[in-house]
Order: sequence, then C-alpha cells, then structure tokens
Amino acid sequence: MRKFLIAFSFFLIQGISAQELFVVTDPASNVPAGSLGIRLGQSIFKEQMKSGYSYHLMPEVTWGINKNLMVRTSMFVSNRSNQLVTEGASFYTKYRFLSTDDLHSHFRMAAFGRYSFNNADIHQEQIEIIGHNTGFETGIVATQLIKKVAISASVSFEKAFDNKPDYRFPTTQSDNATNYTVSLGRLMYPKKYTNFKQTNINTMLEFVGQTLNENGKSYLDIVPSIQFIVNSQARIDVAYRQELYSSMLRSAPNGFYLNLEYNFFNVSK
Repeated sequence: MRKFLIAFSFFLIQGISAQELFVVTDPASNVPAGSLGIRLGQSIFKEQMKSGYSYHLMPEVTWGINKNLMVRTSMFVSNRSNQLVTEGASFYTKYRFLSTDDLHSHFRMAAFGRYSFNNADIHQEQIEIIGHNTGFETGIVATQLIKKVAISASVSFEKAFDNKPDYRFPTTQSDNATNYTVSLGRLMYPKKYTNFKQTNINTMLEFVGQTLNENGKSYLDIVPSIQFIVNSQARIDVAYRQELYSSMLRSAPNGFYLNLEYNFFNVSK
C-alpha cells in the first residue's frame, strides 16, 4: 500500500508537469523532496575539424533535499583520446525562490549554480563546462505551465578556467560568456489519465545559445526531442541538436542525445 501511495503521488506530479522535464535545459521546478534520481546521459556528435564522432558518457545523481532545493553531481567520460577516459566532474545546485499555483497552471522561478573541473585539452571557442571546460555557471530560470504546455527560459553567466594540470585557457579567446535558453514542451499522451502506470509521451523543442562577452561571437542551436516516462519512475529521452547559426569555433555542434533515468522516491524524509 505504501509503495502504491508513493507511485500514485508521483503520478499526480507527472500529470501536471511531465512536459517540464526538458532534455538539455533544466526547468525552474525541482525533483520531488526526498527523491534520488540516477541518470545515464549519452551524446554522439559529428566532428567538424576531423573525421569521426565525439562520444560523451555522463552519469548523474540528483537528490531533492526539500521542495525548494536540489543538488546534482555528474561525471564526464569521453572518447576524445580514442578510448573512454574520465575527464572530470560537475556539481550543481538549484534553489526555487518563487512558486505560484492555479487550478490548471503554475509558475516557478529558480536560481542555479554549477562548478565543473576538466582535464581535457581545450579545443574550441565555445565555453561548455558540462563536459569540456573547468569553470562555473550561475543564472536564473523561469517556467510557466499551462495545462499540457510548458514554457521555460533561462539566462546565465559562464566563466572558464585552465583545464589543469596540462591545459591553460588560451589568452586569445574569451573566457566568459552569457548563455540563454528557451524551451517548449507538450504532453502528447495520454489524453486522459486512468492509472499511474500509463506511459507519458512528451515532445519538446529547445533553443540554446551563447554569446562570448569579450568578442561578441555567438551561436544558436535547436534541439527537438521526444521523451517517454514509464511507470512514473523511468525516463527515456531521445533528441537531436542542430546548429542554426555560429560565428565561433565549435568542434562538434551537431548530434544525438540518449538519456536513461530512474527515480527512487521517499529515499529520505
């Protein structure tokens, strides 16, 4: 009975916010308090300056401390050295400071921060502390849910440091940037809930951009995706990222994501 109540509670949460679980951006909503999420993120992108593909494996663990605060740790593994090598890790936290609820809608705002360290070579002008650069990022995100549609937007400041021990950040490149995202999501199935074991199908469209603050170079990508939430606990994301515009050097801007996630609820009280 206790397991049923836990699962049913998550089913109610998913019924109003499943389409907020974006693939490459994070909404203002947090994971449920006391929950533990395990994610295996994977990406394979086509190299621009050489033949072949860049593969990244990113295991993550997310913990909901309470309804307003969550933390996450990630590990970065890639094949850049022609073999799978652990290159670094990341620590992320998000605090929800505003929450308003209506009958069929809600609005959330949150502040977030991330620090990453990485020992790989620095091979592009784009700053990306999720898997490439040592550095930090801090920003705010706002998410509006209206019935089955979610709209989320964020802006952040990102700063890169040397990738120790061997790679200094190039003095000819901008070491800080402004990031901006806009994400749209819609719950496509089921049309009507009958039990918590129903599979949710969400479609999403995300726009991800960056401007280097010291020279004005920028890029803008589009990321369409489809998402499946199974038995109210397991999540599968499939997405494709395509560069729309870029004036900066990027080593591998286009490719696919496959994320696998499982959530454990009521782990801590």
